[in-house]
Amino acid sequence: MDDETSKPTPAAKPAEPPAANDLMTQSRMMFRAFLASPQRNTLFLLGAAIVAVIGATAYGQIRLNAWNRPFYDALARKDFPTFVEQVGVFAIIAGGLLALNVAQTWLNQMTKLKLREGLVRDLFNEWLQPRRAFRLAGAGEIGVNPDQRIHEDARHLTELSTDLGIGLLQASLLLGSFIGVLWVLSNSMTLHFDGTVVAIPGYLVWCALFYAGAASWLSWRVGRSLIPLNTDRYAREAELRFALVHVNEHIDSVALDGGEGDEKRRLNVDLDSVLAVMRRIVGATTRLTCVTAGYGWFTIIAPIVVAAPGYFGGDLSFGGLMVAVGAFIQVQQALRWFIDNFSTIADWRATLLRVASFRQAVVAMDELGRADSRIEFAEAAEPQLRFDRLEISTPTGCTMLNERHVAVARGERVLIVGEPGTGKTILFRAIAGLWPWGSGRIALPPPQQVVFVPRHPYVPPGTLRAALAYPLPESTFADADLIAVLERAGLGRLSVSLDRSARWDRELTEDEQQFLVFARLPLRRPGWVVIDEALDALDDDAHERVMALFKDSLADAAIVNIGRPEGRDHFFTRTLHLVKDSGGLRFRTHRAMATIGAAKAAAR
Repeated sequence: MDDETSKPTPAAKPAEPPAANDLMTQSRMMFRAFLASPQRNTLFLLGAAIVAVIGATAYGQIRLNAWNRPFYDALARKDFPTFVEQVGVFAIIAGGLLALNVAQTWLNQMTKLKLREGLVRDLFNEWLQPRRAFRLAGAGEIGVNPDQRIHEDARHLTELSTDLGIGLLQASLLLGSFIGVLWVLSNSMTLHFDGTVVAIPGYLVWCALFYAGAASWLSWRVGRSLIPLNTDRYAREAELRFALVHVNEHIDSVALDGGEGDEKRRLNVDLDSVLAVMRRIVGATTRLTCVTAGYGWFTIIAPIVVAAPGYFGGDLSFGGLMVAVGAFIQVQQALRWFIDNFSTIADWRATLLRVASFRQAVVAMDELGRADSRIEFAEAAEPQLRFDRLEISTPTGCTMLNERHVAVARGERVLIVGEPGTGKTILFRAIAGLWPWGSGRIALPPPQQVVFVPRHPYVPPGTLRAALAYPLPESTFADADLIAVLERAGLGRLSVSLDRSARWDRELTEDEQQFLVFARLPLRRPGWVVIDEALDALDDDAHERVMALFKDSLADAAIVNIGRPEGRDHFFTRTLHLVKDSGGLRFRTHRAMATIGAAKAAAR
């Protein structure tokens, strides 16, 4: 087996280039992806509606704040008719604000939905470009757990972005609306010191700005460590989730070997790693709460203390004092948006780092090993599969065939053998175009004429009909054809289950899954079939059944099997040998990773 050469050797946690940690770089890249999204126009319409609703809400809150003056003045005068009248006014204003709040909630949730749809579909599209996902899996730490980044991190990022964006917009509109009210109220106020009268234009505005600014600066100083801590936490959470999924997927082997104790120790190590960073987050969050909570409690009395000189000096009535207090609270609440949301902003920044760096790395996979020598791929001029002077560079040396020029015509039966470690799987992937590094030339027939059968069978979840037709649409083949190939493959019992959806990789044995993969071949009628050791793991009965399928339904197709020497029968009429030259061409992993880093930096 030569798994060790089947993928690029992972670099040891390659360092991110400066651009990958730059907020503006990441934001520009994600904004460009947003502009290219099919959901862009819908999101623009939702954004315009949100602006309109928040603007109407700000106007309603200004009216509600102005309502304080006649209401509290009526209370001070004990004017019951006016009091009743103002209660009615309050009901009208509050009813309008309630309707606006409901509309804003609906728009908020719809924005999250459409934003997530756009982001996840974009990540799907970039990740599943031909060969990118395969190369990313061997590109080091950035390729670990793509499911976590696409599912959980993308969901978290869209929800945080929506909440923070709407909150910032609302705070900005409230600030612009109430700062004018506060300034007007401040113009009539004077301060008295030992008989000296001092008038400070916009006195309440400056007090609110200083109050919120000091708290914002202190919150940033105390809470900035949450950004790297959250980034570290998400990475460790992803590792724990992957470990849990891995154990669950292989629980039968674990149980048979009695390995529960060992797996528990391994999971506890991953859990301890998560808990360690969470303890640090608890400490940082507690320190930040000391600032934000203390600031919040003092805010209860701060506006009254600040406006008290105007009230006691006779510049403000009781109702005017309450208007000033209400305006001050609205202004400082708008200004303290950063304080209240600092931990959320840190969380958003950490999540953006994970999603944006993942997307950058996915796109950069097209640049992987760009500086290394590459195999020439072409479409064969004649109906044959050709290898000319083929040399495949791997991290451990050069893999090549013992014949410099090879042509495989339709109907031929070719076996390629090699010692363990010579790179049989990497040859298979080079023929398929997944591993392009090396020299020489591979000429392939048209893509629809060639089918590649990997070592491990892949049976997608869904209906059995779709699994048989994969990767073509499930409606491509008639029921009679599907049932016929199932019978030939010895899976006739499944004929009644064509439209049943299931996890077939769990219901079928590995041999049965391999039969299902081979059963697809007569349906597609390829001219060439290239197999990577898939026949070697079959028992004698299963092997004979597959050989019969080749002789019967694929008699005109070329069969190229990369595997062990033939010992059961004489199906293959030609044998090629794979050799390894440890001093030949090498794939330089560190140079390839440097190419990725340069591609990321160029994305700025």
